[in-house]
Amino acid sequence: MTSVFIPGMLTGLALIVAIGAQNAFVLRQGIRRQHVWAVVLLCIASDVFLISVGTAGIGFLIERVPWLLEIFRWGGVIYLVGFAIQSFRSAMKPQGLQAAGEGGGSRTSVVLTTLALTWLNPHVYLDTVIMLGNLANQQGDQRWVFSAGAITGSVIWFIALGAGAKALSRVLNTPLTWRIVDVFVGVVMLAIALTLALNPAV
Repeated sequence: MTSVFIPGMLTGLALIVAIGAQNAFVLRQGIRRQHVWAVVLLCIASDVFLISVGTAGIGFLIERVPWLLEIFRWGGVIYLVGFAIQSFRSAMKPQGLQAAGEGGGSRTSVVLTTLALTWLNPHVYLDTVIMLGNLANQQGDQRWVFSAGAITGSVIWFIALGAGAKALSRVLNTPLTWRIVDVFVGVVMLAIALTLALNPAV
């Protein structure tokens, strides 16, 4: 059982750890000390659902409705560009970090942004539902053990990212740091938007 669980966890980590819109947002919220655990829990819950759906063998449906991923793709492009512009504007007027929970956006807006950055990216479906789902199903009767490993990798990564960024927030409480963070997030969002625009999901 362990021999299947560990590869599942390592595969899940390999797909999740790469810097993307979702990870950049978790990092940003962690450093802001703003609703970070709500963001982390939403990211984990989304991965649990999508990996489980893929393990259940539903990935073939996504492969047969490419037009649905196209809708997600262009919706994601528009959203990411808008988010990048917002980040660049914020970088032009940097401020030090405020007390936890103050300013910078309501819980509702943060939750909606997390959901948009997660669910409007078609590569999320390709990585979790299709790729991890297919790899899990190659394990036969042990597919749910492999899936559990991938989910564990997601849990470890998002908790570590959120907690690490939050722990560093007190050290990084300077306008210069925020200018760097906002520019970094903006560049990441634009790069992903460009990638989505130029490369069809399937």
